[in-house]
Amino acid sequence: MKYITYLMVGVFFGIVMYKSEAASWFRIYEMFQFGAFHMYGIIGSALVLGILGVQVIKRRNLKAFGNQEMRLQPKDKGVSRYLIGGIIFGLGWALAGACPGPMYVLVGAGYYSILVVIAAALLGTFVYGVLRDKLPH
Repeated sequence: MKYITYLMVGVFFGIVMYKSEAASWFRIYEMFQFGAFHMYGIIGSALVLGILGVQVIKRRNLKAFGNQEMRLQPKDKGVSRYLIGGIIFGLGWALAGACPGPMYVLVGAGYYSILVVIAAALLGTFVYGVLRDKLPH
């Protein structure tokens, strides 16, 4: 039953992303050209909601499904790992015209050429998994 819940939340999220034009190549291009506030507003709203959600989880000691405790591990400090990772992510986002969430939304909307980008993203994730122990973290 919980998988149906996850599926329904994912479908709802996809509809919201498509209707808000967060999966639109034009909106993403416009954002990288600093031409409009549309995508910055969506990303900023998600950031604020994420911060508020984490604070609610921490302060009310909320439990996950199955009554499991949610523990948020602090990330390691450092600039280079986030700078390099952010540049790689941003370049991929700019070249593909979509970040990981909207890639699946675009498939659902009928833009099947994005399947090439999804395959490349999965291959990149696999290669990272193979090389993870050899990379500086």
